[in-house]
Amino acid sequence: MQVTLYCDGGSRGNPGVAGSGSVLYDASGDTLAEIAYVVGKKASNNVAEYHGLLRGLEAAREVGATQVEVFMDSKLVVEQMTGRWKIKHPDMQKLARQARDLASGFDSVTYTWVPRAKNKKADELSNVAMDAAARGDKPGIVKGTGVWVGEKKGEPEGVEKQSPSHTTASPAHWAGEDAPRTRFILLRHGQTQHSAERRFSGTSDPSLTDTGREQARRAAAALRGFGQVDAVVASPQARAQETARFAAEALGLEVATDDALREMAFGDFEGLTREEAAAKDPAAFEEWQASASVAPPGGESLAALHRRVTRARLKLQERYEGQTVLVVTHMTPVKSFVRQGLGANADMFKHLFLDLASISVVDFYGDYGVVRCVNDVAHHRG
Repeated sequence: MQVTLYCDGGSRGNPGVAGSGSVLYDASGDTLAEIAYVVGKKASNNVAEYHGLLRGLEAAREVGATQVEVFMDSKLVVEQMTGRWKIKHPDMQKLARQARDLASGFDSVTYTWVPRAKNKKADELSNVAMDAAARGDKPGIVKGTGVWVGEKKGEPEGVEKQSPSHTTASPAHWAGEDAPRTRFILLRHGQTQHSAERRFSGTSDPSLTDTGREQARRAAAALRGFGQVDAVVASPQARAQETARFAAEALGLEVATDDALREMAFGDFEGLTREEAAAKDPAAFEEWQASASVAPPGGESLAALHRRVTRARLKLQERYEGQTVLVVTHMTPVKSFVRQGLGANADMFKHLFLDLASISVVDFYGDYGVVRCVNDVAHHRG
């Protein structure tokens, strides 16, 4: 599927309140997306222009495009993305890397400069975003813009009409939700000695093995292809912190710590294998395994963990509404996020397994959750 992308960005003050605009058209000239994105209260024109490109490429990926023709009135971004101009500024280097990682997911992406008069719609959307930034909106997509099912919103200059193509709506469209999407990319930590030996590892704090560090590096590289990530938040435990540092370095971000993202406490079964725990206290072990509301002796129940992680998710969603957050944590908290996204009962914990350094993605539109990806380990192959 071939699409055409027009994008722009602007800053009032340069740096100042900044926003970007992106318009995506299918081959017939029908509009697939109009995106106004608040970049922030103090960013430059060039940073905003890159955000226009990033949001547009993300939209192209969401509708299943394979070929993208990009048109921008930013000579700098076009020349940098084609490799004809060097990129010296660190902010530009980071954004260009994100754009190239996104572009690598398509069969082809081309970049063409156009005069501003040929990019009016994207410029209009960037002003909508700057208005939103000026009134105090947080960074993110402005309400009422985004990707939809092929509703005709206008046509780009010079695009000849052809037969209409099929596109897919966002989950919020079908659910009748209009709250902004907050995306959680969930990364389980890499291997530790406990995980290698299949031991319950909750409150104990083992570090990553050499294998675990390599798993974390591979996951970090893969995350660059997941689009814009606005924050990295991790469990305080060493294995999660170390995994998060690899990811944060790859994304050019800092690691924030949230104690509520720690692993479940296994109490008297901490550090034991399943067989050792069953032999140590058969009755308690069997009771624990039979009910999510029962805790192991001296430990924490699945129900208690789920309540804890749900509260943490709600706080993160409020803080980063409309943004994308990388959460680096453990097996059971990731399962809790997935359960929240599915609206499932506690039995789900028994029927979901997550590999080490695997990636899952759960979106929330207000209270409405959607699971987009579970246990992606493609980055470990080969």
